[in-house]
Amino acid sequence: MANVLHILNGDAMLNSFEQTGIEGDVMVWREVLSEGPLEENIASGSFWRNRSEWISRGFDEKPDAYEEKVINELSKLSEPYHEIDLWFEFDLHCQVNMLGVILMLSKQTDLSAPAVYLICPDSYPGMDDFRGMGELDEAQLEYLYDNIRVQLGEPDFVIAAEAWNYYVNSDATQLQNWLNETNYWGNLHSLKKALQAHVKRLEVNETGLNYIEQKLFDIYNGGTTTKPEIYQAFWQTEQIYGMGDMELDIYLNHLKDKGLVDL
Repeated sequence: MANVLHILNGDAMLNSFEQTGIEGDVMVWREVLSEGPLEENIASGSFWRNRSEWISRGFDEKPDAYEEKVINELSKLSEPYHEIDLWFEFDLHCQVNMLGVILMLSKQTDLSAPAVYLICPDSYPGMDDFRGMGELDEAQLEYLYDNIRVQLGEPDFVIAAEAWNYYVNSDATQLQNWLNETNYWGNLHSLKKALQAHVKRLEVNETGLNYIEQKLFDIYNGGTTTKPEIYQAFWQTEQIYGMGDMELDIYLNHLKDKGLVDL
């Protein structure tokens, strides 16, 4: 076992990361905590049972596959690494997953070891339309590691815990008030913007749709009526949510159940 653990948010950047000269073990975080049921105590057995059931039902994933891809990976968090590097992006999907990892790490009895670092780019030099680390090569990932990596401290863990609780409670007004009242974000510089997008998702308009559902409905009503085209149109303007096609299908299915789209 190496002294360093790198936690990657999903498989998109795994191949490029393995080509870098950055030393350490790798853990791939494959959960989608931005969707589905959550509990405040992320370390509880019921939390992961509920997640497994929801993922299996909503994404047609077998429980055994969830055990292998998610649960087994979690054991690495309790290994005696000297350093843990979190590679998470700016969008809501990544930021909520990041909060989950930080909360898991905060359950460790000694926060002074391991040292926890964050690599969280919201842009890349020379790239006008940066979408995420999955589009970077090994040299570009090494550049991020050398230039934007920051060590998380106790204030960051406190902010993450507060953000997690407000997120799990799913009260748009309370979350918005907390965002308005919080002036210091430590090293979690992408968190406020992502959670602001979540507030829009929690609010429901006069037609009973949240922001994402209304956006997808408008795209459909505008004449874009196939799923691949709808995905692309959504991604053009709503990168902040970090949703893949499987997550968008959740919202499209809501619209379908309401009889608003025919896909």
